[in-house]
Amino acid sequence: MVRVDEPEPGIIRLTLNRPDRLNALTPALLDRFTEALGTAARSESARVVILSGAGRAFCSGFDLGEIAETGTQGLPELLTHQEGWARAVERVVELPIPVIAAVQGPAVGAGLSLAMAADLRVATPSARFGAAFVRIGLSGADLGLSWSLPRVIGMGAAAELMLTGRGIDGHEAVRLGMVNKLCEGAELAPTALALAREIAANSPFGVRLTKQALRSGVDAPSLRAAVDNENRNQILASRTADMAEALRAREQRREPVYENR
Repeated sequence: MVRVDEPEPGIIRLTLNRPDRLNALTPALLDRFTEALGTAARSESARVVILSGAGRAFCSGFDLGEIAETGTQGLPELLTHQEGWARAVERVVELPIPVIAAVQGPAVGAGLSLAMAADLRVATPSARFGAAFVRIGLSGADLGLSWSLPRVIGMGAAAELMLTGRGIDGHEAVRLGMVNKLCEGAELAPTALALAREIAANSPFGVRLTKQALRSGVDAPSLRAAVDNENRNQILASRTADMAEALRAREQRREPVYENR
């Protein structure tokens, strides 16, 4: 249900692999996905994760057939299931290394939440983004979307998409700032890989601290709190072997060789 490969050293690609169902999510798929994220988090060599979908879709949301089976369950049991599903998306945000979502076709409902949990997104013009929950009788906020979407595109734009359930294509997603890079379908995987390669070329510890600072800085209660965190990170990074290597490489006019030390 989740295909894992390493297209280049340090770059892990997780592919949702239910193309016949447009990669709709199931509890079993989310369990495997969470397991794969955990493996990436523990890896000493992993530098970037790419999320993608097999076939013509990124992810069409939850498999409604699977959800229908919960209709006879009580509220406490349902809440336990909901919390477990949400944790899979939380793990994407909490992953210490950057995550890139490569989106083609639908990224709707839970698929949108998954894409927005990533740090960066590349997409095709035919990609379709939508917070579809409100159109099937549910709240328009699910799996962390009320946290992630306003932070990326702003409160007003997020409110419109979440309250109406309206879908947008790749062009509008770029205009709103939801997508970082737009490319044709045949170029989606190479574009995501090139972006991952550019990130992976930097100091692993520096990249990790940068992601941590970005995630905490956006919620910082003050400029001082954000600066205090940045100051700590800079002092930590300044004493690494990788920074010394970066300075030597600069003096010697060569590319640095980082060892995450």
